[in-house]
Amino acid sequence: MDALLFHPKLVHVPMALGILMPLIAAGLLVAWWRGWLPRRAWALAVALQAGLFASGLLAMRSGEAEEDRVEKIVPEPAIEAHEEAAEVFVWSGAAVLAVMAAAQLLGSRRAGLAAATLATLGTLVVLGLGYRTGKAGGSLVYEHGAAQVYAGPGGPEITRGGGDHEDD
Repeated sequence: MDALLFHPKLVHVPMALGILMPLIAAGLLVAWWRGWLPRRAWALAVALQAGLFASGLLAMRSGEAEEDRVEKIVPEPAIEAHEEAAEVFVWSGAAVLAVMAAAQLLGSRRAGLAAATLATLGTLVVLGLGYRTGKAGGSLVYEHGAAQVYAGPGGPEITRGGGDHEDD
């Protein structure tokens, strides 16, 4: 099960959705507003945002499970910065999900479109928070050497400055 919930593998799903959701939500919003797609098409945005939130929760849980292991190499303040950024990213994603669901469920077209517009703007905020989270995670790996905890006995040696290179 440890291999299945391996934090570095899981984090890419919510990060990718964080990048894609502003484009998807904006496209669906315009299509709904212009009448190109029915209101029910907005359910795709709701489903994908739910995927962002659920995968973000899994990534947070796996990160918490890996924390003790990484603390042996990485300073606690760096880990806390990444953890706090991730929490804000995931819970902001949940807030946007709630507004997206409201847009789907509101009775009037005008109220639905207004909520969908607000949710679409919210995806831009989530994108920025995802960037901040990823930057803090990258700092753990590339500045503090967090990946070293995954190089077990007989595994590749991870060094700062590029690793193993053969001379030509």
